[in-house]
Amino acid sequence: MGESSVYLVPGGDGAAEFLEKRSRFIGSIRYVDTEEKALGQIKDLRARHHDAKHNVYAYIMRETGIMRCSDDGEPQGTAGMPVLEVLRREKLADVLVVVTRYFGGVLLGAGGLTRAYARAAKEAVEAVGVREMQPWAAFELFCPYPYFEPVKRELLHLGGAVSGVQYGEQITLDVLLPKKTAEQFGRRLAELSGGRLSAVLKGETIRSVCQGECSSPSFPADMD
Repeated sequence: MGESSVYLVPGGDGAAEFLEKRSRFIGSIRYVDTEEKALGQIKDLRARHHDAKHNVYAYIMRETGIMRCSDDGEPQGTAGMPVLEVLRREKLADVLVVVTRYFGGVLLGAGGLTRAYARAAKEAVEAVGVREMQPWAAFELFCPYPYFEPVKRELLHLGGAVSGVQYGEQITLDVLLPKKTAEQFGRRLAELSGGRLSAVLKGETIRSVCQGECSSPSFPADMD
């Protein structure tokens, strides 16, 4: 996996809203990694805001390269495309934004609509922030008990985390490390154990430091 494996996704699910000439705009953002999930979220948000005048959407899927948007009854090009352009400028993937508009009785004009929908998308992105997804390496490590504390310190120092642990005659650890520090971890294991320890590469995955087990690089609570 090379540099092309690094990409940005929403930092979470969230929303932002504002009033523009008595119209209420709500920008809802979701992390979705398939088009099926995106369509499901659009359905859910439309149901939640069934009484709104418009539920405009745009989404981008990384794996398939799909980018779609809908004006949902607004004048063509004034709603869905401005939302999509914000997502493209922010270089986001696996992302859905639905902008709900409760019409306030005042027409905004094409320019006003374009600016309002773009603002709603931008504020939704700002509300949740972004995460950088990057290659991670998964290892299995057989660790004699005397080496546990040094191994733990090295793993945490390099931004890694434990996804599984088994206790027996020695400790079996399933560990995750950002790929950029994985080679360094292997060297440090050999140095601190006089060559007795080595980690077996089990595979690679794409994830972020704030996803799943790696939300805070750490060991399970019973190991602290």
